[in-house]
Amino acid sequence: MAQVAGVDSSTQSTKIGLYDGDDGTLLASGTAPHPDGTAIAVGEWQRALHAAGDGLLERAEAIGVAGQQHGMVLLDDGGEPVHDALLWNDTRSAPAALALIEERGGAEAWAQAVGSVPVASFTVTKLRWVARSAPGAAARAASVLLPHDWLTWNLTGRRSDPVTDRGDVSGTGYWSPATGAYRLDLLAAAFGRELAVPRVLGPAEPAGETSWGAVVSPGTGDNMGAALGLGLRTGDAVVSIGTSGTVFAVADRPTADASGVVAGFADATGRFLPLVCTLNAARILSSTAAMLGISLAELDALALGASAGAGGLTFLPYLDGERTPNLPDATGSLLGMTRANLSPANVARAAVEGLLCGLADGMDALRALGVPIGRALLVGGGAKSAAVQQLAADILGVPVVIPAAEEYVARGAARQAAWVLSGAAEPPDWPLTIEATHEPAGTASGLRAAYAEGRSSWVPRRD
Repeated sequence: MAQVAGVDSSTQSTKIGLYDGDDGTLLASGTAPHPDGTAIAVGEWQRALHAAGDGLLERAEAIGVAGQQHGMVLLDDGGEPVHDALLWNDTRSAPAALALIEERGGAEAWAQAVGSVPVASFTVTKLRWVARSAPGAAARAASVLLPHDWLTWNLTGRRSDPVTDRGDVSGTGYWSPATGAYRLDLLAAAFGRELAVPRVLGPAEPAGETSWGAVVSPGTGDNMGAALGLGLRTGDAVVSIGTSGTVFAVADRPTADASGVVAGFADATGRFLPLVCTLNAARILSSTAAMLGISLAELDALALGASAGAGGLTFLPYLDGERTPNLPDATGSLLGMTRANLSPANVARAAVEGLLCGLADGMDALRALGVPIGRALLVGGGAKSAAVQQLAADILGVPVVIPAAEEYVARGAARQAAWVLSGAAEPPDWPLTIEATHEPAGTASGLRAAYAEGRSSWVPRRD
């Protein structure tokens, strides 16, 4: 039995799982936190990797890393950082995104070029921000990597040039899933000059070896890792509720959405992964619970005790700004308040409904591009909520499957590692355990209409 390790380097922590390479059985795991914030010294990722992987990584014959998408790691010609890494949830580059869209022919031109329209999350916009706002760091920069690229490079001892994979690089804004090639003209337009970029490996092409001889796989982005960990098939959509919320599905053809709602990513297997992302997800629940002075379990009980539609309350949960819709400066709103409906139970219900309505809008956007969706797989920390599980099928409009609680990003990274180790044409078949399935009840049309009306009519903005 070969043992393989999967690393999930997310916004908040590093999680590592050690798995049986044949069937995906979890053998051991570890975790370590990251500092909070939207920018980080990359040494913190390395520290967390060693802390979480102590006693685990050296047991693995192969290792894969799945990292948070879009983050910008700028290095000098000696391979050292010239600036803190800007993370996907750093929105300071929102004006740069608008400028780049205007300068390079508009949203349709970007969608056709790289499958996506830039928003503040994308690496290409962060390059423009650094070039204009941190010129000293920009002058020293020689190359740009993504978070998982940087960790993979360090795992292989930096014995060769950095590499990446098609899944993660498809979220930069300067690589085309349709052509499988970099658009270095777009990178140069953003930064003012070209930078060295990592070589893009094939889905099962090794990146190198660790100092103790373990094979290192190409790695990928966190959403691509989750798709691989879940064994996503045509007709499945993943609804992931973590720090961010994502809705994505495997597709056989690249997508290009000029509205910018759907990002046309590649996946980690050679196919494509159209994706909708919201900045606000699980923290909607924790923030609402904190405001009400209750636990998450108590929030669930309150929400399930209220009627559908929350007595007329509509929660637009843009607590950290928002990416979809693209409103980086928006604030949250609780609409429709009266003396009759302003109760803790209705507020709790509105929070859950607002979270799910935003994700349902994302699912509709995928369908509009011809992506078939027959069921949704509900994952992530927020998916543990009993209220989310029970309300999701009705609001999303499809059967909702609850896989067994597991770190699917780490599992996907490990499955990729097992694939590379085996040398097979396809990844190993790791069975998925399903805990429950919920069917739609047909009571959500009114609340989705109220959510759409509230979103379109009024979104307050920060000064």
